[in-house]
Amino acid sequence: MTAVLIVNTQSLQRLGLRMLLAAQPGLTTVGEAATGADAVRMSAELHPDVVLMDSRIPQRDGIDTIRRITRPDPQPRPGTRAPRVLLLTPTSDDAYSYTALRAGAAGFVLHDATPDELTSAVRSVAAGNAVITRGLTRKLIDAVRQQRPADPPGGELRLDALTDRERDVLTAIASGWSNAEIATRLSIAPTTVKSHVSHILTKIGARARVQAVVFAYESGLVRPA
Repeated sequence: MTAVLIVNTQSLQRLGLRMLLAAQPGLTTVGEAATGADAVRMSAELHPDVVLMDSRIPQRDGIDTIRRITRPDPQPRPGTRAPRVLLLTPTSDDAYSYTALRAGAAGFVLHDATPDELTSAVRSVAAGNAVITRGLTRKLIDAVRQQRPADPPGGELRLDALTDRERDVLTAIASGWSNAEIATRLSIAPTTVKSHVSHILTKIGARARVQAVVFAYESGLVRPA
């Protein structure tokens, strides 16, 4: 059973999301929060698998909330892990989405997503995958290109830890290729791609695939067109 904590400033929207999740097999709502502070507190108390958070939480508070929820506990309970944050965001909020990625968000779903798209995203994020809708992918990549610092601290050292093949895979990830496309274009098995992706995330200290895209641009591995 996937446990979900809903974070939304609007009580009616929290009710709607709770009813939607309750109707889905394998999903359950363990709590509801209206503020970032409540979200952090309840996340620490309830240990949800996914925090479904609306991006309309005030920006500074929202980013800090993501950071505090996803930061690993210095003394975690056995068998627990930091919750994965899935953001509900409007199509025009690409700058916020980029900042949220850097703070630790695992994925994004647009406000106009269908119920099936939303519940599928919750399940995917709970399984450890990253979720970015097609409408946001290009905007996020463009935002990363525009905001990449010239000399990111530590980026070069972490990039040196990657093998040549891992750099090839990371470049492909930053280009928006799926694992199947990477396997075909690099002539390697899909299982090998998954292994490379896992090693890359570990070496660069990323929590999710989308953060690997950020790192690829910030480290200078991929240059803006």
